[in-house]
Amino acid sequence: MAGIKIKTAYQVVPQCYAYTTPGVPAHDGWTKIGFTERDVETRINEQTHTVGVPHKTWWHLRAAYMTEPFGVFTDKDFHAYLKKLSVDREEGTEWFCIAPNTAKGDFVDFTQNHGVVSDDDADAVIPYKLRDEQNKAVEIALDYFKSHSNGEFLWNAKPRFGKTLSAYDLCKRLDATNILIVTNRPAIANSWYSDYETFFGPQSGYLFVSNVDGIKDKKYVMSRQEYLDKVLDGNSHAKGCIEFVSLQDLKGSLYFGGQYDKLSEVSADKGLNWDIMIVDEAHEGVDTYKTDTAFHHIKRKWTLHLSGTPFKALANDKFAEDAIFNWTYADEQKKKRDWNDSSEIENPYENLPQLSLFTYKMSDIVRDKVKRGIDLADKGVKEYAFTLNDFFETNESGKFIHDADVDKFLDALTRQEKFPFSTPELRNELKHTFWLLNRVASAKALAKKLELHPVFKDYHIILAAGDGRLDDDDENEKAFDRVTKAIKEYDKTITLSVGQLTTGVTIPEWTAVLMLSNMASPALYMQAAFRAQNPCLFHDAQGNSYRKQNAYVFDFDPARTLTIFEKFANDLIPETSGNKGDFDQRKQHVRELLNFFPVYGEDDQGSMIELDAESVLTIPRHIHAKEVVERGFMSNFLFSNISGIFGAPKEIIDLINSMQAIEEPKTLTPVEVDEGTADKLNLNENGEVEIPKEQVIGTASELFGDKVYGDVDQKLAAAVEDITKQAEMTKNPKKDELKELREKFSKPIANTLMDSARTQYGQELKKSTQNQLERKIQDTTDTVVNHEYGDYAIRNHQLVKERKDKIADAQKSGAPMSEISKLAEEYKKRSIKEYNSMVNSIYQKLHSNETVKKAAETIVKTVETEKLNNKKDSIEGSVRDHLRGFSRAIPAFLMAYGDENTTLANFDSLVPADVFWEVTVNPQTGKGVTLDEFRMLRDGGDYYQKNENGNGIRDEEHKKHFDGHLFDEVVFNDAVLEFMKKRAKLADYFNETSKGDIFDYIPPQKTNQIFTPKRVVKNMVDRLEQENPGCFDDPNNTFADLYMKSGMYITEIVTRLYQSNRMKVLYPDNAERLNHIFAKQVYGCAPTEIIYRICLRYILGFSDEIHIDKHNIKLCDTLDYAKNGTLEKEMKKLFNL
Repeated sequence: MAGIKIKTAYQVVPQCYAYTTPGVPAHDGWTKIGFTERDVETRINEQTHTVGVPHKTWWHLRAAYMTEPFGVFTDKDFHAYLKKLSVDREEGTEWFCIAPNTAKGDFVDFTQNHGVVSDDDADAVIPYKLRDEQNKAVEIALDYFKSHSNGEFLWNAKPRFGKTLSAYDLCKRLDATNILIVTNRPAIANSWYSDYETFFGPQSGYLFVSNVDGIKDKKYVMSRQEYLDKVLDGNSHAKGCIEFVSLQDLKGSLYFGGQYDKLSEVSADKGLNWDIMIVDEAHEGVDTYKTDTAFHHIKRKWTLHLSGTPFKALANDKFAEDAIFNWTYADEQKKKRDWNDSSEIENPYENLPQLSLFTYKMSDIVRDKVKRGIDLADKGVKEYAFTLNDFFETNESGKFIHDADVDKFLDALTRQEKFPFSTPELRNELKHTFWLLNRVASAKALAKKLELHPVFKDYHIILAAGDGRLDDDDENEKAFDRVTKAIKEYDKTITLSVGQLTTGVTIPEWTAVLMLSNMASPALYMQAAFRAQNPCLFHDAQGNSYRKQNAYVFDFDPARTLTIFEKFANDLIPETSGNKGDFDQRKQHVRELLNFFPVYGEDDQGSMIELDAESVLTIPRHIHAKEVVERGFMSNFLFSNISGIFGAPKEIIDLINSMQAIEEPKTLTPVEVDEGTADKLNLNENGEVEIPKEQVIGTASELFGDKVYGDVDQKLAAAVEDITKQAEMTKNPKKDELKELREKFSKPIANTLMDSARTQYGQELKKSTQNQLERKIQDTTDTVVNHEYGDYAIRNHQLVKERKDKIADAQKSGAPMSEISKLAEEYKKRSIKEYNSMVNSIYQKLHSNETVKKAAETIVKTVETEKLNNKKDSIEGSVRDHLRGFSRAIPAFLMAYGDENTTLANFDSLVPADVFWEVTVNPQTGKGVTLDEFRMLRDGGDYYQKNENGNGIRDEEHKKHFDGHLFDEVVFNDAVLEFMKKRAKLADYFNETSKGDIFDYIPPQKTNQIFTPKRVVKNMVDRLEQENPGCFDDPNNTFADLYMKSGMYITEIVTRLYQSNRMKVLYPDNAERLNHIFAKQVYGCAPTEIIYRICLRYILGFSDEIHIDKHNIKLCDTLDYAKNGTLEKEMKKLFNL
C-alpha cells in the first residue's frame, strides 16, 4: 500500500531585483524594480521573453530588513520609499527614473532605515490600481447605494481579497465626507491604517481619526479634537474624515449605552450624519442587543458589511441577492491558476495555499464498533451507524468509553503509511495542526492520551476547549495567546478544540485540520477546514525562508465529508444551490472545485487515490450500498423519494399496502395514506409540511381567544406594577437588571400561552417542543425589551453623568447641603421616571394584540407542523417497512438470475414474470408484485383518475403523473456489484478459511424459503457421520436432499466426500473426483424455479476452473409425492435409477 504524499511548503528567497532594457529607447534612464520569491532570471524572462526584448539584470538582493524590527518586505514598500526620495515613476508600472546602481544604494539604505527619511519628507503615497474583482465589488456596491437610500450591502470576500483598499476606493467614488469604520476586532486596525498611509494619506483630503490602541500613536492618526482643530484652521484642505472605532469602545460610550463620555461625535443625538458606516468582520459578534442598540443610534446614509468567510453568503432577511458580492476560495484559486506570468506584477494570489482533503473510513480502523448499529425510528429495525461523536465519547470519570479503540486510532495515524503522521517525513510537514472534537471532555481525554503516546508525546498539546485546563494548576490563558506562544516555543504543536479558534483568528503556522466530530453543517465545516489555508512564510534556524504552498484537511467520515464537499461546490452556484440542478450540472461544479480543492479517498484495497467528480458524488452512496448488502437489501439507504408516495395513485398505495411489513404483525397494518393525504398534511410542492397562514391564525384564535389574551394582559399589567414598585424601593439598579426585565415580561406571555397550549394539546406537546416554544416566545419579548432597555440605558447613563456634573458644580460653588440634596433627589425622580417610561413603553408594545397573537400563532404553527411532520414521518416509515417486504426478495433474485451487469434499469428483464410474482407474494394477502407494478415504483408514470365505478377517466383533465423513483439507483446498482463480489468471494465452499457464506446476505423469504444456518448443517452432517462411520469414504454411497432450500446440505456432503482421504486415493485428480461425486453420489430436488436456480448456482459455482459434466440437481416439488406415498417411485424415475 503506497503512502500519501504531503508537501506543505517550499523554499523561497524573497528578493527585489532591478533590470533595464537597453534596446528600448523609451526606457533609457529607467530601471524596472520588482519583487519575486522565485528564481530572478526566470521571473524577468517571463516579462521580457514574450515581447522579445533583451534585458540586463543589474542586481537582486534579499528583501529583508537589516535592523530591528527584522522581517521581510516587498517591492511596494521600497517603491514608497523611492517616492519619498522624489524618484519619478511611470504611471501604472514598476519603472523608475533612476540609475540601477543608485537604486541599489537606496535599497541598502532602505533595509536599514525601514523607509524613514526625514520628518519633513513628502507624504508619499503609492498609486494603486484595483484588481478586476476588487473593481467589480466597488461598482456593484456603488450602483446599489445609488439606488437604495439607507442601503445595506455585504462584501463576503475571503481573507486576502483586499477589502480595506477596496472599501476606501468605494468611499472615494461615493464622494463620502464622513466615513465611520467599526470592527469587533481592534487587532485589524493596523491594516486599515496601513492602507490609508500607503495609498491615501492626508493629501487625499481625508484625515484619519482614531483612539484605538495600536494605531492611535501612528504618524497620521489624530484625535477627534485634533481633527476639529485642523478643520477649523482656515488653511486646511480637509475633504472629510475616516474615523476608526472598535465595537467595544462604541458599546462603552455614554451615547451608546455605556458609562464613558467618549465618541459623542459618532452618535445620532450629538454627532454627525455619516455618509457611510463600514462594519468589518460583520459575521463576528455583531448580533447582540448592545450592538443593535449602538448601530440604531448612528445616523448614516449607507452601511457596508465586510465578512471573510470562504463560502458563498446566500440571500436572507438582511441581505437581498443583489445586495451581496461574493469572493470565494474557488474564485481566488482560479485567479491564481489563470494569472498571466508575463505581467510585470508578481502573481498576487501566489501566496495563497491550496487545500487538499483526505477522507478515511474509520470503519477500517475499528470495524467491531462499526458493526454495533443503532435503533432506527422505523420500529426497531437495526441500521448501520457510526459517528465520530460516539467514538470519542467519555464516561463520568473522563475516560474514553471506547478507550482501546481510540488507542488503535492513534496508532493507525502514526503507523499505517496512508495516514498523515505515519513517517518522520510526514510529521515534519505537519508540525502545527488543529484537531476538532465535539465535547470538552473528549478533548481533555485525548490531550492526556496524546501526551503519553510514543509519537505524539513529541508534540506540545494545547487544549483550546472549555476552561483550557488539563489539570487544576494549568494556567488559564486565552486560547489564541496560548497557541501563538506555544508555536513560538515548540517545534511541533497540536491544538485541540471543540469550536474555539474556528472563526475570527489567524494562525498562519497551522498546516492541517483533523475533523474528529460529526459536524454536518457545510458552513461550519468549511469554516473550520479553512483555518489551515492562511498564507505563511516560515523561517528556519539557519535563516532560510519557506512559503506555505499546501494545506490539508483529514477527515474520518467519507459519506458525511463528500456530501458536504458536493454541497459546498454547488451552493456557490445559484442554479444548483439548495439541491437544484440535475446530476450532470452538479457533477460539473464539483469537477471545477476539484481543480483547486483535490479530494483523496480510499480505494477497495485501502490505498489513497485522488477522486474525480463522479466519485465525490457517488461514494457516499457507494458506502451506503455496502450497508444495503449487509442488511440483506432491507436498509433505508436503498429507498429514495419516499415522500413521493403522497402523490401516488390508489393502485400504488394498494400495492404497497399488500406487501408484507418487515416486523410481521399479526394482522396486516395498512399504510395510512390515500390520494387526499398530501392535502391533509399540507404538503407543498417540495413535499414539506407548510400550514397556510390563515389556518394558523384561525387555529390560534380558536385555541387561545380573547379570554387567554385577556389573562396575558392582566399579568403584563401586574408585572409592570411590580417592576415599578420595586424600582422606587431600590436605591441602585441591579447588575442583572436587564435579565430580570426579560424574565418578568416574558413569563406573563410564555406561561399563560404555554399553559393553554398544554391544556389544548396534551401529550402531543413534547417537552422538547415546549422548551423550543418558550425560547421562541422569550426571543420575541427579548427583542422588544432589549430595544427599549438599550435606549433607556443611553438616556439614564447620560442622566447619571449630568447629575454628577451638576452636583460637582454645586459643591464647587459652595452651595448648601440642602440644595445639593434637592439636586440629588430631583435626579433620582428623573431617573425613576425614565425607568418607568421604559417599562411602560415595553408594556405598550407587548400589550398590543399583535405581539401576543404572534406568539400564539408561533405556538400553533410549531405544534401543528410537528404533528403533521410526525404523521408524515410515521407514514414514510410505514412505507419503508412495506417496501422492505419486497426488497428482501432482491438478493434471492440476484443469486438466482443476476450478474455483474445487473442494474436497477434492467432488473425487470432478469426474472420471469411468474417467478417475480411468486417470490414476492405476501402470504397474508395472497398478493405479489407484478413486473409492471415494479416498473411503476421504479420509474413512475402517467395514470388516469377513476370514476365511482373504478374505471379510468381517460382524458387530459384526469391524467396524472406519479414520480416513482422509490429506489436510489446509484445505491441499488452499487449494492448489486457488492453482492456479486461477495458471491464470488464466498463461492468456494471447500475453502475452510472462508468465513460465512452468501446466505448470510440473503434474508429468509416469506414463501417456503428458510435457510438453515451453516453451523446447524455442519452439526447434522457430523451426526450422520457418527451414526454411519466411514460413509464419506465409499464411492458407492449415495446422498439426497429431496427438499432443498439453499443447497447447503448438498455442499457440505460434497465437501466431506471431496476431502475424504480414501476418495483422494481412488480419484487423485480433483476434477475427476468431483465429477464422480456429482454424477454418482449426490442428488437434490428444489421445489420452486427460484430455489432451483439458487441451489444450482451455489452448488456448482465453487470454481471457474473445474467443469462438472453431469449432476443430479433437479427442479421438482417432492411434497405431494411424499404425501401420497409415491416418492420413491417418482425419484427413481426422475434420476433414472
